[in-house]
Amino acid sequence: MNTHQVMWILAVILVLIAGWVDWRTRRIPNWLTVSGFLFGIAANSLLAGWQGAKSSVEGAGLALLLLLPLVLLRAFGAGDWKLMAAVGAFLGPVLCLFVLFGSILVSGLMAIVEVMRRGRVVTTFRNMVVLVRGFFSVAGMFTRIEDCANRALITPVAENELIIESKLSPKEAGAGLPATIPEGMRALSVAVNEVVGVAGFVIPGTMVDVLVTGSVVGSRDQNNITRTILENVRVLAAGQKIEQDREGKPQTVPVITLLVTPADAAKLAMASTEGKIQLALRNTIDSKMVNPPPVLQATLFAGIAPPPRHVGPGKPAPPPTVPYSVEIIIGTKRENKSFPNQ
Repeated sequence: MNTHQVMWILAVILVLIAGWVDWRTRRIPNWLTVSGFLFGIAANSLLAGWQGAKSSVEGAGLALLLLLPLVLLRAFGAGDWKLMAAVGAFLGPVLCLFVLFGSILVSGLMAIVEVMRRGRVVTTFRNMVVLVRGFFSVAGMFTRIEDCANRALITPVAENELIIESKLSPKEAGAGLPATIPEGMRALSVAVNEVVGVAGFVIPGTMVDVLVTGSVVGSRDQNNITRTILENVRVLAAGQKIEQDREGKPQTVPVITLLVTPADAAKLAMASTEGKIQLALRNTIDSKMVNPPPVLQATLFAGIAPPPRHVGPGKPAPPPTVPYSVEIIIGTKRENKSFPNQ
């Protein structure tokens, strides 16, 4: 047998021993990997002299260098890393490359089969996206958990979504509802019922329009008007809950808290006090301002005049009756008497 065949046999024996120890103890001990590393250098030096020792050190160094990123990302165990270095000490740099790529290929195929068997394909894909995205810098992204600790979220986030500065409250804002209010904005609560709250589907994070119905000022007749006073307003809280239900279930609550500007807060307070408000739920990605025209009660419920009745020709009126006239003569006296003509 030549030197390469002997080194292959010794490397296989080392891997089999490591596999047996790992199966029994759930770890690959340092005494085994360090012993394998030193034995590989000694065997190559004995069989091939100085060139063998050099090849052995290069093989171990190449394995350590190529697998270091995976170890830092905790995708590769430290024991496995040192074991591959010992294998590289036996095989040298060229054969070590073939073993590394072959091991990665076989391990990848086994991992894919296991993921499919457990039905975790979607979750694994999401984790891979998060892992790859971590290599790219995003404006406002965090690199340390300490920078995010004790800071409240001011916008809803999904699982594995990247957290950036604009989604968190300032460090001094504390926690709870006040921390979710951006600077320059106000939180104002209004009373609602099941109808006003759109059957409970107005929940934290949704967007609504605010409509108000009231009497027209200065109108002699009782004439009500409905108009949209606020559009695309974010709901901060439903009752005392500032987070959505994980399953998206409706929440029937007596109070809704809206995020508005100071000027809109005054409008909303007046509308809820002097009129009757109604919330209109809208799609969260629909931010277009429509500014619909107001609706007057007289216009909405104005009746249509009935058509004029057609009067046909009737019978002619009878001519007036002429009374009877009788002349009475008594001596030289003459007198006319009238009697009705019936």
